[in-house]
Amino acid sequence: MLNVVETFSGIGAQVEALKNIDVDYKIGATVEWDIGAMYAYDIMHNGKQFLEDYRLNSKDALLSELSKFNLSGNGKDPLTYESLRHLPSVLLKAIHTSIERSNNKVDVSTVAARDMPDNIDVLTYSFPCQDLSIAGTWHHNQGGIDREANNRSSLLWQVERLLKDYRDTGKMLPGFLLMENVSQILSKKHIQNFKVWQDFLESLGYVNQVITLNARNFGVPQNRERTYMVSVLQEGGLEKKIIEDYFREYDLTNFRTNKNPNLSDFLRLNYANLVYRDEALLNSPNYTISREKIMKGNTILAIDDKVVGSVVGALTTKQDRHPNSGIVIYKNRNPTENARYRNITPREAFLLMGFKEESFDSLVENNIRVAKNRLFITNAKLHRFAGNSIVVPVLEQIFKQINELNEIKVKKGSYNLNLIV
Repeated sequence: MLNVVETFSGIGAQVEALKNIDVDYKIGATVEWDIGAMYAYDIMHNGKQFLEDYRLNSKDALLSELSKFNLSGNGKDPLTYESLRHLPSVLLKAIHTSIERSNNKVDVSTVAARDMPDNIDVLTYSFPCQDLSIAGTWHHNQGGIDREANNRSSLLWQVERLLKDYRDTGKMLPGFLLMENVSQILSKKHIQNFKVWQDFLESLGYVNQVITLNARNFGVPQNRERTYMVSVLQEGGLEKKIIEDYFREYDLTNFRTNKNPNLSDFLRLNYANLVYRDEALLNSPNYTISREKIMKGNTILAIDDKVVGSVVGALTTKQDRHPNSGIVIYKNRNPTENARYRNITPREAFLLMGFKEESFDSLVENNIRVAKNRLFITNAKLHRFAGNSIVVPVLEQIFKQINELNEIKVKKGSYNLNLIV
């Protein structure tokens, strides 16, 4: 049994991966302040909410409870009390239900060791990448993960604060830590700060394994390279040499799936399906001069219903931009007069991140109408959730290794890897 805590949990790529492999697990807690992401996580992994049975019914009672949390409406900025007050009661109920059902501690900057479950096997932390990525440089976000930068990526040091709290209060440290972020964390600009982070973990007794993996080698036709670090606490039968020998022998940088992904399995080009057609229309921008640049400068994935590409570019939080992850050209089957192409739809983006289509459907079916013409989880939010997430099949292989190493503790140092397929 792996007892897992997901910080920066987003829509739950980690728990999605754990569901897909033959491993017993329990999600003891999550930490996420984005109200849209926490609602999506709850619906996708805990099922439909039944708000008619909810214990808090008055808006004042809901506001009193939710105002205790540091919540965000966009994943960047905190929600003010006034902003909360303008949300409909049904949405306030859904947000509070999401917090309760996922044991969400909400704010990574205030969560303490005492708030966490005991005997955590794995703590995951996919902290924001915006101030590390190349796109961050375009937006003049220069601080990276410098602890004084006071930006989103510097939230990494809140994980340091939390682990220090574990150490100082005598609470048992998590047996494994799992980090995911953009590969720019290894660049000349950021490597020294990353080395400081690694040195801190080593001072606590962890052995760090840093690997950079591309999703296209794990059964997903997406050219998405990310850096992962598995930190293994030396305890039980896990000594430094055993850990290092294990990762040397079972190096995931050499992993290649025996499944040959076909982009046609991920794109939804059958517009006789009215759901797919409506989603295509929603992601078909009017053809302007700036869109002409997008059309001419990005990879063509399909023409009408015929796939002509093999792999999409790395998904980002927006697709109506240049560069983007790829486009579908309209020639003979244009669903709208004002468009010449469409972008990847949120459904396709979720599939290209390794989520199942039924999970996406459950989220769409349980979306909340907050105004006559507005849903809580908008098309733009769905793109953001996917772009901020982690490719599930990559996590599957990493969790298989973590589970195997966890079993080594019980076996006192002997191992025989039998989970990687």
